[in-house]
Amino acid sequence: MKWYADAPVRRARQAVADLVALAWVWFWVEVALGARDAVLTLRAPGDGLTKAGNGLRDTFTDAAAKARDVPLVGGKLGEALDKGRDAGGTLVDAGTTQVEAVETTALWLAVALIAIPVAFLLITWLPLRLRYAKRAGAAQRLRDTGQVDLLALQALTTLSPRELAKFTTDPADAWRRGDPEVVTALATRYLRTRGVRGG
Repeated sequence: MKWYADAPVRRARQAVADLVALAWVWFWVEVALGARDAVLTLRAPGDGLTKAGNGLRDTFTDAAAKARDVPLVGGKLGEALDKGRDAGGTLVDAGTTQVEAVETTALWLAVALIAIPVAFLLITWLPLRLRYAKRAGAAQRLRDTGQVDLLALQALTTLSPRELAKFTTDPADAWRRGDPEVVTALATRYLRTRGVRGG
């Protein structure tokens, strides 16, 4: 495969298009990371709930342990305080759930913001570049192996009628007769359309 044309102007256009494609990907990666970071700031309330729940749970756990040491009512008082510990655990669970939801949303938002533009690029730009690379590579191989007749035949089948009309003689007839001047001219024009220098 041949990725870039031999002609300087066409090669420059291809290089600019490739750079634009890379810039497009970089831009959307930056947007996605910024959006992810913005969404992750929404986890602060969940972190607060988790911290408050942990504090509440620890406080009630310590209080229940000390209350059990109280004679006569210690057992019942400890059980009552254990319910406060459970409430702290509920707050921790709620905070953890909120944090996980925010993190999941941030992740999938970033993935979507990268995947959709990159998929668009892969559908539009990449097939054009691959098609050019394959065709130019095939033309260059034909040129390098000296198969000028095949290049001329390709020119007859792919050049526009207006291009073929520029020849002073009928190019198809001249190709059939093996006219070296016309065959070489056809091959050169075909190579030029593929961005390959003539041999």
